[in-house]
Amino acid sequence: MHDVMPPSVDHVVLSVEDVWVRFDKLQAVRGVTFSLQRGELLGLIGPNGAGKTTLLRTMCGLQRPASGVVKILGNPLRSESIDGFDHVGFTPDTPPMYPNLTVRQFLRFIGQGYGLSRNETDERIGFWLQKVWLSEKADAKIKGLSRGMRQRIGIARALLPNPHVIILDEPAAGLDPAGRVQFRRLLCDLRDQGKALIVSSHILADMEDYCTHIGMMSAGRMLQIGTVHEVSRSTLAAGRVCYEIRLARVPNHLAATLEEIEGVAAVKIDQDRVSLEYDADLRSASALLASLVEKKVPVASFAPQASGLEQAYLRSGIGQVD
Repeated sequence: MHDVMPPSVDHVVLSVEDVWVRFDKLQAVRGVTFSLQRGELLGLIGPNGAGKTTLLRTMCGLQRPASGVVKILGNPLRSESIDGFDHVGFTPDTPPMYPNLTVRQFLRFIGQGYGLSRNETDERIGFWLQKVWLSEKADAKIKGLSRGMRQRIGIARALLPNPHVIILDEPAAGLDPAGRVQFRRLLCDLRDQGKALIVSSHILADMEDYCTHIGMMSAGRMLQIGTVHEVSRSTLAAGRVCYEIRLARVPNHLAATLEEIEGVAAVKIDQDRVSLEYDADLRSASALLASLVEKKVPVASFAPQASGLEQAYLRSGIGQVD
């Protein structure tokens, strides 16, 4: 698996170079290196405490690394200088806001911080509130809005300066199913505009729809990074696939029966559902099904699984996604 995405000098927007972050004796981020080009969207996954949020905060200048460097458009991001910060939009998992302000007042305050004129700020507020489905709440006080609406305001706040790099930490938290669909469309639109995006999320099924790349973190390290296709298939040997089998009933000694079939591996049984790894070609699939029938396993349905992030994550053995 690739440790570093191969960069193109002309199109690299964000580069993270051997970044380490320490808190006293805790090593939160350990030697992370990768780069993102225009139009790439990296989904960051891993268990609670993996270092994802610390890495995100480091990439937007809120956390100083112990060593290593983050570059935006080829220029180092330094906490002692404001240069480059207007190129990065960041939304934490719980966006900080002033609850007694209206949505419009809050975003105008943010626009002033970026040095935008009142007219330009108002134009952008109208545009982004429409994109995050909050136009009708522009003059509502923030304290009266739901968590999902506050998440949307946080996204609009991150997008207001029209940054080159957009970093979102658990942005789908609190969104209802319709909101998640709209959010996926927004991310795809931003990606197609040539933005470089990083999204940390535990909703792995959604990430397959909008990510171009996936990074798996554990214990501060980036264990895997690559395209969605590469990561989805990374823990399967070449020419192997997972099969899902539905049984009409569960026979006695099922696990032992399945393990007797040569070439079968990674057997998992969940009541009347079985998954296992076997060779991927059609002849092998036919032979596997014949062996199951010969051993009187009552197969009701039998099909190879499409490799997915959830399956890849479970096979990686990293741990539960937070």
